[in-house]
Amino acid sequence: MRVLVTGASGMLGSAVARELAARGDQVTAFQRRPAGLHGVIDVTGSITDHRSVKRAVEGADAVVHLAAKVSLVGPAREFEAVNVEGTARLIAAAADAGVSRFVQVSSPSVAHAGTSIVGADAEPADPHTAHGDYAQTKARSELVALAADSSGMRVVAVRPHLVWGPGDTQLVARIIARAAAGRLPLLGAGAALIDSTYIDNAATAIVAALDRADAVHGKAYVVTNGEPRPVAELLGGMCRAAGVRPPTRRVPAGLARAAGTAIEAVWRIRPGKDEPPMTRFLAEQLSTSHWFDQRRTRADLQWAPAVSLDEGFARLAASYRT
Repeated sequence: MRVLVTGASGMLGSAVARELAARGDQVTAFQRRPAGLHGVIDVTGSITDHRSVKRAVEGADAVVHLAAKVSLVGPAREFEAVNVEGTARLIAAAADAGVSRFVQVSSPSVAHAGTSIVGADAEPADPHTAHGDYAQTKARSELVALAADSSGMRVVAVRPHLVWGPGDTQLVARIIARAAAGRLPLLGAGAALIDSTYIDNAATAIVAALDRADAVHGKAYVVTNGEPRPVAELLGGMCRAAGVRPPTRRVPAGLARAAGTAIEAVWRIRPGKDEPPMTRFLAEQLSTSHWFDQRRTRADLQWAPAVSLDEGFARLAASYRT
């Protein structure tokens, strides 16, 4: 297939583009700066620019849409412009170009209202109950994408949960940096069970959704390793892989949520150079269980994770050693 991958300069986007190229697909990467991937054609531009989007999608048989504004804070207008309007623009251009398959890469946060998720399937995206500008706009963008599903263009939404692996500059790098500085507390007992997804598994699941679009279009799927671990164990595994002492200091979850709310308010007035040390959304993620039933995902996508969490930690450790 001729496949357009948006957001291919990011960790997951580049992994998906490499997976497709390795099996012989003709892959075009579309993002603001060159992805520089072997065997992948680069088209630079912004998802917010109609001409750039139209140029990128021309000639494509399929689209995998990963480009998004991903942050805990920031101007609400930017989330809206990239995540919602950008998706609508890409969907319209894809339909005009005759694209037959469209995979919308979403997030489980689109259906997370701040309470524990225990063995749930992919609940409907709900921008009214999702917490924070990122989750709310990702919920709306998923609804926009799935509303475009038709016999002419089959649309599937895939929600990988907490993707991590070697080279991760977002989740892993920030966890390690904060742990090394002594600024990574455990919230409550650190016992909340959390699912996560090793990078290779997330990429192959997205490719599987693309291949299975004729059979599963119009649906949303949460993707994880299917190995929920206590949050203290998950954070500890990442820290040990990098040779950093795991967190042991504990902070009451309620206090962290209140602090996160206050910090968000300050950040809106005087934003810092990096992500804030705590937000209400982050406190909820670290103190509530969220793990998912993977039976429908694996059966429908005819997919299973190839890399276990323990193997993932070993690969992460090897990457830090080198």
